Amino acid sequence: MWRDSMNRFGLIALATDLTIEEDAARLLPPGCRLHVTRIAFDNPTTAENLRKTGPRLRAAADLLVPGVELKGIGFGCTSASAVLGRAVLDEIGARAPISTPVAAALRGFAAMGVGRIALMTPYLPETTDLVGDHFQANGLGVVTRHSMGHADDRDMALLSDAEIIEFALESDHPDAEALFMSCTALPAVRIIDQIEDRLGKPVVSANLALFWSMLDQAQVPARGPGRLFRLRTW
Repeated sequence: MWRDSMNRFGLIALATDLTIEEDAARLLPPGCRLHVTRIAFDNPTTAENLRKTGPRLRAAADLLVPGVELKGIGFGCTSASAVLGRAVLDEIGARAPISTPVAAALRGFAAMGVGRIALMTPYLPETTDLVGDHFQANGLGVVTRHSMGHADDRDMALLSDAEIIEFALESDHPDAEALFMSCTALPAVRIIDQIEDRLGKPVVSANLALFWSMLDQAQVPARGPGRLFRLRTW
């Protein structure tokens, strides 16, 4: 296994995701490198299309700088990781610690002591339920679910800051201890602090959770927006 002084991470992204690399650049600290491969994805984001990503993961993982040590591997799709569950781990294999947005969010909320969330997504309602049901099946209460109604992740990536902030505020609930903003295509990392300031509670986006978990599992210190990025579990 080839090693150097860099903390190298791998990412499997959807072919249609326009956002995730930019968010990674915002969140990964100096001394880290991200190596990205992509898998085919067929919009719209239905359960059937999301399940098709599973068999594509192993070959994609094998293309991540073969023979080079990786500190972690992320799978960049929230709704697909909710549908596939632990099958993501089986498909990618044991080369490095694996993070998915839903597993990372569950890990982050547990570390913050959050037991109830409001769920906001750019998806259609039926896709939102895939994520919400996965959280609830894993012990996280979802007190409300709000969907923006988009079927194509390329449309989700083009949402403006103002649109996302307005919908995030509408999606909150007094009984929610935090807000989760689903979808790795949603360009939310750059406005996490603004929304947290408005709501007065933790706000976690899919990409924020994903890269926090990858860094935290590798014990790589990092700074970023939001309360979650100030948290260490080691």
